Order: sequence, then C-alpha cells, then structure tokens
Amino acid sequence: MEGSPREPAAPSDWWRSAVIYEVYVRSFADGDGDGTGDLAGVRAKLPYLAELGVEALWFAPWYLSPLADGGYDVADYRTIDPAFGTLAEAEKLIHEARELGIRTIVDIVPNHVSDQHAWFKAAIEAGPGSPERELFHFRPGRGERGELPPNQWPSQFSGDTWTRVADGEWYLHLFAPQQPDLNWNHPAVRREHEEVLRFWFERGVAGVRVDSAALLAKDPTLADFVEGVDPHPYIDRDELHDVYRSWRAVADEYGGIFVGEVWMPDAERFARYLRPDELHTAFNFNFLSCPWEVEAMRAAIDGTLAEHAPVGAPPTWVLCNHDVTRTVTRYGRKDTGFDFAKKRFGTPTDLGLGAGRARAAALLSLALPGSVYLYQGEELGLPEADIPRDRIEDPMHFRSGGTDPGRDGCRVPLPWTADAPYSGFGSETGPWLPTPDGWSAYAADLQGADPGSMLSLYREALRIRAEEPGFGDGPMAWLDTAQGTLAFTRADGLICAVNFAGEPARLPAHTDILLSSGPLDEGGRLPQDTAVWLRI
Repeated sequence: MEGSPREPAAPSDWWRSAVIYEVYVRSFADGDGDGTGDLAGVRAKLPYLAELGVEALWFAPWYLSPLADGGYDVADYRTIDPAFGTLAEAEKLIHEARELGIRTIVDIVPNHVSDQHAWFKAAIEAGPGSPERELFHFRPGRGERGELPPNQWPSQFSGDTWTRVADGEWYLHLFAPQQPDLNWNHPAVRREHEEVLRFWFERGVAGVRVDSAALLAKDPTLADFVEGVDPHPYIDRDELHDVYRSWRAVADEYGGIFVGEVWMPDAERFARYLRPDELHTAFNFNFLSCPWEVEAMRAAIDGTLAEHAPVGAPPTWVLCNHDVTRTVTRYGRKDTGFDFAKKRFGTPTDLGLGAGRARAAALLSLALPGSVYLYQGEELGLPEADIPRDRIEDPMHFRSGGTDPGRDGCRVPLPWTADAPYSGFGSETGPWLPTPDGWSAYAADLQGADPGSMLSLYREALRIRAEEPGFGDGPMAWLDTAQGTLAFTRADGLICAVNFAGEPARLPAHTDILLSSGPLDEGGRLPQDTAVWLRI
C-alpha cells in the first residue's frame, strides 16, 4: 500500500517504557485554516513532536463522525472524517511519523457506534424482529403500552440509557442517544471489529487504544441494575475476556499492542485484562484521579505496582487526558483529586500553585516504572479554559441539566505562535472552540525560547529519560524520607524526590542533580511542591 509501511511483526517491548502523546486532532493544529484541527496540521508539527521527545502518538478518534460526542460516535471506521482530511493523508502521517521514530496508536470505540452508522440506520429501517436489530440492543418497553424503558440501568453520562424509536421499540445507549450500544453476543459484531483492527494494522499503526474497554458485554436478560449485586449487568463481565483474547491473536500477527481504558476498583479483576493473552497495558486512573497529597500519592503508586505485578504488565502513568480537568487547574484547587461528579462552574483556582505542582508531577510520573501518556498541551502548562455557555458542545454538559461544565475546557485549540491570530492555531476564522484571553502567553514559540518554561522542562525531562536506561520499565524502591516527602530509587543509581510538605526538605545523598522542577532554596534544599532527579 503506497505510503503506508506495515509495522514488523517481530516482538518489541518499546511500549513498556514509551512516552506516548495524545493528539486530539480537532484541537491540535489547523492546516487548512477552516477553524478545525486536521491531519495536515499534525503533519506540519511532527518536527515539534520529535523535538519534544515522544515515542508514539495516540490519536483520539479521527473517523467519520457527526461529532455528537467529540468523535466517539463513529459512523465509519475505515473513513477519515473530511474535517480532518483523508485516508491517504492518515497513511502519509503514519509513515512520516515513523520515519521520525514515532509510532502511531489509533482509538477504537467498540461499545457503541454513531446513530449515523450504516448498521444502525439499517436497523431503524428494518423494524422489530429483524436481523439488523440483533446487532444492537432493541427491546419492547415495559408498562401497559410499552411506554417505560426496558430496564433502569444507570448512564455513563447523566440522563437515560434508553431511547424509543417511532415503531415503539427502545434501544440501549450507555452514553448519549446518538451512541447506540452494539450487541457483542452477535458474531458479526466481533468479526467486524477484528477486520477493523486488521485494516489499521495493515496501514502501519503500532497499537490500538480501546475505549470503555470493560463495558462491551451485557447481561442478555437485561436485568435491572441492583447496587452491590454481582455480576454487574454491563461492567466487567467475564465473557468479555473472550473478545480480547481474540483481539490479541490479531495484534500478535502484526506486532501490535493494546492499551485499554479500564476503570476498575478491584485490583484482581483489573489485572485480568492484562494477562499475557489479552491487553498489553491499561490506563492507570487511580494515579490520574489522585489528589496532590503525599500519603494518597504513595498509596496510588504502590497500588498500581501491586495491581500489575501478578501479570507482569508495565504500569501506565497519566496526569490528564481529553476527558478530565487540566492538571495545572486541578492542582491549583482546594480539592486536587479528580471526580466527574464534582465538576462545577466557578471553582476557585490558584494557577500559580497548580503550575508548580504540575511541574513536580511531570518529573514524578516520568520517573516511575512503565510507560507515560502525555495529553497535548500539558507540556505547555495549559490551564482548563472557561468556555462560554453558548459555545459548549460536550453532551455531558447538556445531559447534566447545565450544571456540569463538560470536557470542552481541556479541548481548546493549542497556542503555537504568540503574535499570530488565534494564538497560531492556524485558523483563518474563529476556531471551533474560542481562544481564551491571554492564551498567547502559553504559546509554544515563546516557551521554546524560555529555558524556565514548562515546555523546556518537558523537553529536558524526556531527553534525560531517553538517555537513562534506568528510567522506564523496571524496579523501584522507596527511600526513607522526612514526613511529607517521597523519594525512590531506580536502576543505575537514579533517584526521584518530591516534597509535598510546607517546609523545604533535605535532598537524599547524591553525587549529581540531573533536573529539578523548580529552583532549590539557598541551602540546597527541596522547596514545597518541587521534584528533583538525582544520581547517587
């Protein structure tokens, strides 16, 4: 296939230690000036990403979509949305990134499709009892006239999980009504997704991120949800693992890897997804959600390592993604943890405090064993943006009755050039989300010239991490430290220390300081909310 090299099938462990950068295409860079980020914009910024030092790019869905949920409502997995470009451009992007040493990971959304997907449109046309409807969860309603939904399952968004169609039947959607859930008991659903995996592996992608990975399998009886009763009717059902075992066989043919979005409080059940014949890695949401507190942070790290140890899978570390409040903003609030249920307008934030903590958290996460995911704009220290209510697009906002600000605040187009229109995003007209006042102060061109900037810190940290084999996957051991601080060793005499306490802390014994998230005090001690990399 022209311009699209296939990844070799030979085994590789690059994913065990990689720094992977999430690209939300719509907000990354606008190559054609129409207000929407696109593949041309990403291709133009590949040198920036190579200089940053990332080893792979994870693309949020770039497929044909009505964008009812930011692209997570997919109408066709084999077509790039015209707003972003073409399949040929995607193939060129995969090829050009690989020439720079950067692999590509695509996003698959197996739980549901768009209501504009050919399958769902055919199901609506075909009517009750048809084979087309068997690909989804269509059911008659309850009540005397079928006026009540088939069950009372809670939504992953606010609101209802069932929508009634004109002929009286209801269909299931754990997310928005425009995202009908697929029936994973149907062999055609399983076959189609395996073919989609092959389609993208053949085009050279190195891996696949699996959205909502624990939600696919449903109780075929559609029994009502009862709190505390197992098994859950649609979360983490045992039959789901057969799906991922079959997927793993496909990935192994191409040397591809999977990373799952698995929100799972039970450590033993979480680890099942990472058995050697299932997913390679899974996102670490305990760390992402953890407040900036020393005891909580150590517990999150210990818990993560303990979860992964039984199956030999490497942990992943992430501070932010396209769904959660930006790190600088979250760490600048009184409640520094993350919880979807707590998102509200007008939460007081100290961005200076948050930025210092975010710098320290960057060094902490990059020093831990395993791989790291970096969401676009985190390397610029972007805060969460306040989106005017009349410009919000996220369905989480509308389904909450307007109380939840939604996720658009972390999806604002990136600032590239301080003195250019719309902070250099590339648009000739207003971008799809408005550029906040003062956004140019975070522009990449300004930060690239400032050795004290967040961008410079990330570049230097990624450079050191790439040069030091002691970082990445491998063992770590905690050091005894003063109350309020964390310190641990890595291989080759490397140490990371972080001070959460109110008083400066003495550094562990060392011979060299490799990097600090902020200046040490006059006595060479580590100030509050500062991290340092040392060599023994």
